Amino acid sequence: MASRPIVHLLIACGIFVVTTSLNQNPRFSNQLFNNQLNRNQQQFSQKGGLSASCPERNGRYPVPNQCDAYIECIDGVAEEKLCPEGLYFNPEARFNYPCGYPIDVDCTGRPNLQKASPTEDCPHQYGYFKIGNHQNCGQFMNCVDGRGYVFDCPEGLAFNPESYRCDWPDQVSDCDAEAFLGFRCPEVKNSPFLDAEIKFYRSTVDCHHYYICVNGRPRLQNCGTGNAFNELIDACDAAENVTGCEHEAIAKTTPTYGQAKLF
Repeated sequence: MASRPIVHLLIACGIFVVTTSLNQNPRFSNQLFNNQLNRNQQQFSQKGGLSASCPERNGRYPVPNQCDAYIECIDGVAEEKLCPEGLYFNPEARFNYPCGYPIDVDCTGRPNLQKASPTEDCPHQYGYFKIGNHQNCGQFMNCVDGRGYVFDCPEGLAFNPESYRCDWPDQVSDCDAEAFLGFRCPEVKNSPFLDAEIKFYRSTVDCHHYYICVNGRPRLQNCGTGNAFNELIDACDAAENVTGCEHEAIAKTTPTYGQAKLF
């Protein structure tokens, strides 16, 4: 029982020492008060209203005036982030990766961007870019982290920088379809009895290629190995049915034999 008065005496001494220290050091007292006030304000902010940067406790939101930056809110705490250079923040990507290619993002009201970071291969760290000029439209480059990877469009198609897709060359604004394909559609006089919008022409280079002229612009087609374009029916046909293309059929049906190896 004698231990209780001793404990009470120690507690009283401790309170006296702390009170004396606070009175003798008002700077320490104010700092202690301010720290407690900040903790209270943080607790209130988390439980009550949200900051102007976080309309909701969790989500991603655009940064005013900048298209490749966004604010990520987690439990009401905002953190400003930048998309990889060359990509833009897409507010519509709720549950997916928030940064996308420029053609997929509306930057209205957010015109500013971070400074470009070009490399030897790429004008930007990320993106799709056309290679060549208006006469060579069939290649493009995919840039990933500043490294460029070159791809070829399928035969007869041109890369369209407005859609990031391979398209008919006459549909690509900066591609000269005639120079790219090496063919110019003959001029056709309009007639009420003829459809002048679509015409077919056999290639002068080989049997299995031909051109479709749509509104006077060429598009290259391929009938495939062993077939040839038949001008009599304006369609692909077996090569043996097309005059002058019999060798295509022979090439398809004749087996090839490798040279025998001697051991």
